[in-house]
Amino acid sequence: MFPPSHRRPTLRSFRHSGPRWPARGMRCAALVTQPRLIEPGGIYLVTRRTLRRHHLFAPDPRMNRIFRYALAVAAQRTGVRIHAAVLMSTHEHLVVSDPEGCLPRFIHYLHRHVALATKVLRKWEGAIWDHEPTSVVELRTPHAVAEKIAYAIANPVAAMLVSRAKDWPGVTTRPDEIGTATWSIERPAEYFAADDDNWPPCVQLRLEMPCAARDLGMADDDFRDVIAREVAALESAARASVRARGGTFVGRDRCEKLSPYRRAHSWEPIRGRNPTFAVGRGNHDARIESAERVRAFRLAYRFAFDAWRTRRRDVPFPAGTWLMREQHAAFIAAA
Repeated sequence: MFPPSHRRPTLRSFRHSGPRWPARGMRCAALVTQPRLIEPGGIYLVTRRTLRRHHLFAPDPRMNRIFRYALAVAAQRTGVRIHAAVLMSTHEHLVVSDPEGCLPRFIHYLHRHVALATKVLRKWEGAIWDHEPTSVVELRTPHAVAEKIAYAIANPVAAMLVSRAKDWPGVTTRPDEIGTATWSIERPAEYFAADDDNWPPCVQLRLEMPCAARDLGMADDDFRDVIAREVAALESAARASVRARGGTFVGRDRCEKLSPYRRAHSWEPIRGRNPTFAVGRGNHDARIESAERVRAFRLAYRFAFDAWRTRRRDVPFPAGTWLMREQHAAFIAAA
């Protein structure tokens, strides 16, 4: 207990020139972070890294199985469709479609169970994931979908780990697997209890073909070829960069022996831009349209949230609002 002359300051003790603090019982995060626009049918690049870039996801068969199993179960229980999945030693890359508009539920479920299973596997105390919010980038054009799938697949090469993406020993996706492959994953021995009906002994995960192929009027094979060419270009650029710097790739064998308790020490910008959408190279008009869409959503959300804080419960939040609908049963306007 603080003595009377040294009482703990409250929120009311501070002068605040921005928006007022939320009413009692509401989360301050609603004002600290920008509202996320989640609409059914969206396709996204999802990225999150480990705490302080520890190599907790260092590739080995047990870690790979944990991630694939949790990913398959999360997809089945939320209806999210997986197009590509790459698990680096310090972070994940997923490209997914969200037909039902429940992406936050999928992310929460996946990250919770991956973290708990990883803690058991690595005998790790404390957090697994970084405290920064998950990066969720909506892919607004078919070209953005192809580019981001290729970016995820080629990430081990860009990180100077292996010279070809297919050599990465962790969870990865090959271009020819998209729309054709089905992973069959047995329940891991770590964390997922055999006597718990929530965890089936075996699950299957199909790597779905994104609707971007149809939107471009392409056959599935042609779209896979587009992704493969993009991956090859990224690999070639990465190898040229390594040669120009006189560096070398770590190699598959050394990657398989990487200690999960070490940290990455390569330079990385801290708290840089965290984009909310991507449109692909050269799509200037789509970029302007997407920016205006996000701006209009945030403006409408801010107006509704200000009204909500005055205890107006009939105010409609804009279509695509997730948190207020799920946690406070707020009224959502029709799309």
